[in-house]
Amino acid sequence: MKRFLPLLIPALFAVWFFKDLAPATDRGFAYSRLGKVPILFKGRHQPLDSFARNSLVQIYERYAFYDATEKRSIPAIEWLAEAMFKTEASRDRRVFRIDHPDLISMLQLPMKDDARGFDGKHYSFNQILGGTNINTLQEQSSRAAARAEAQRDTFDQAVLRLGNALMLYNALLNTARPAGMTQLVPELNAFQQAVPRGTNAYDAARAKSSDEKADLQQDPVVRSVARFLYQRGDRSDKVPLILPPEGGAAWARFADRMLEFVGGNTLPQAAIYWARMGDAYAAGDTGLFNAALIEYERYCVTQLPKDVTKAERETFFNRMAPFYHALVIYIAAFLAALFFWFRFSETARQISTNLTVLALVIHMVGLVFRMWLEGRPPVTNLYSSAIFIGWGSVVLGLVLERFWRNAIGLAVGSMLGFVTLIIAHNLALEGDTMEMLRAVLDTNFWLATHVVIVTLGYASTYVAGFLAIVYVVRGFFTGGLDSATARALTRMVYGIVCFATLFSFVGTVLGGIWADQSWGRFWGWDPKENGALIIVLWNALILHARWGGLVKERGLMNLAIAGNVVTSWSWFGVNMLGIGLHSYGFMNGAFQVLAAFVGSQVLLIGLGSLPFKHWKSFKGTPAAAQS
Repeated sequence: MKRFLPLLIPALFAVWFFKDLAPATDRGFAYSRLGKVPILFKGRHQPLDSFARNSLVQIYERYAFYDATEKRSIPAIEWLAEAMFKTEASRDRRVFRIDHPDLISMLQLPMKDDARGFDGKHYSFNQILGGTNINTLQEQSSRAAARAEAQRDTFDQAVLRLGNALMLYNALLNTARPAGMTQLVPELNAFQQAVPRGTNAYDAARAKSSDEKADLQQDPVVRSVARFLYQRGDRSDKVPLILPPEGGAAWARFADRMLEFVGGNTLPQAAIYWARMGDAYAAGDTGLFNAALIEYERYCVTQLPKDVTKAERETFFNRMAPFYHALVIYIAAFLAALFFWFRFSETARQISTNLTVLALVIHMVGLVFRMWLEGRPPVTNLYSSAIFIGWGSVVLGLVLERFWRNAIGLAVGSMLGFVTLIIAHNLALEGDTMEMLRAVLDTNFWLATHVVIVTLGYASTYVAGFLAIVYVVRGFFTGGLDSATARALTRMVYGIVCFATLFSFVGTVLGGIWADQSWGRFWGWDPKENGALIIVLWNALILHARWGGLVKERGLMNLAIAGNVVTSWSWFGVNMLGIGLHSYGFMNGAFQVLAAFVGSQVLLIGLGSLPFKHWKSFKGTPAAAQS
């Protein structure tokens, strides 16, 4: 049995991956078919499933949520359908995540209570708006928004995050019909008649006047009109365009076509299909809903076949979830490598090797699939840079394992693969990971040359740094760093630093050429340019210190660990400054994580600088006496 484990365990993980590729079986409402419907949002054609996932992850931080009452996990597309078509039920879903205790207390929300089913983290729209201090939330949101980004504390960030989540959710309620209208088709005339009063109420609300706002309390249709106008005017950037081009018109929001209908225009056929689907869903009629959805699918295939095909492919990619599967398998590979170190079991090393290869293949499938969907090289934003850095790190780890069969390359590669995919997941909390590129980035040639090469420089510098961490951790905390392993790690770090110096230098020079073509200057001392240069200089410093005899084994390792700090600053830190031509992605709350990582690296350098007599691997040896 032991001889088959290196193949059996990876095979089980492979079965788990392929099992999730099977399309979902709809036993009621055809949610899987609804998810394939093409829409346009922020300039990108995408399936409704992607919009649902990107919306839910900004609110709940997951692509599905667990409902304790129904005792099941509810996918994003089902949640969005309920929000669009059955808003009253949706408002009771506890999908708003609030982690800050002061914010929970301010809103007078219930704390954790297992008996009543409250987890103390997730709350419904009705719970939040039903609190007596909702006006205080608005005041705190305005105060936090007025503060400079660098001056906002964790409470400010929590308030703004909740405020953005509430605005997004409000927009979703009016995506496919005015919120609160459960039977849109028969109520179209009532909607048309209520537009003048709803417009007055909307204008009064904007002017903070009470003259016309009484209508909002008395007539639900007027209230729906006012909310619809609000979404169309103030929150239109959060509402997707769900109505495809028809009769020469462009993609449109449902609200736009509804108000044109009120003005005397004919309601588009696509809007009628959406109205039928919404009415059937609100009534709980799965047969009518699925029939209307099938009709709309046929309509879309006729009107925009390319968008339908792309939406189907992207929906499949969402279901495949390659980076999640790879992340889990990387963890298993890392644990197998650790087992080899402690037990020196060749079976464990083979298991780790096969798992790492399997995870890398799945990782690469996801990378290539994204490139196919976007029609772009692998790195276009911070999210995709994390994906690519992880992939490159695992490749380098496997190359090291090919020459030194000691599982060190496997451990470092799988750990970096796991860490970078965790970073990518947290970056995805900001929303769509395939967003439209800024104009200055819209060139596949430079994305495929400068960006890919400099990102490989990042990956290799991290690999060298994490190899050095293995040296310090094994030497200081365990007795497993013998002289042969220490020499092997030294050669590994030296070789990878040479590789990193070449790629970071070439990538930086290519970036200067691109900058010259884009902005008319090769170098402008921009923070991002400085960060890239610092990586080149630091790797060159390591090599010169080694060649000049200024550092030996431990000195080389400490410098390589410091390279992790330098690379992290260039990758993330310069974006946090919020200045410069290269500030393409700011991530709220990332400063604390970056600071913690830097602190951990400084601690490791400190441990690596202690005399050998304090290292468990060298106690009582001649090396300990000399240090």
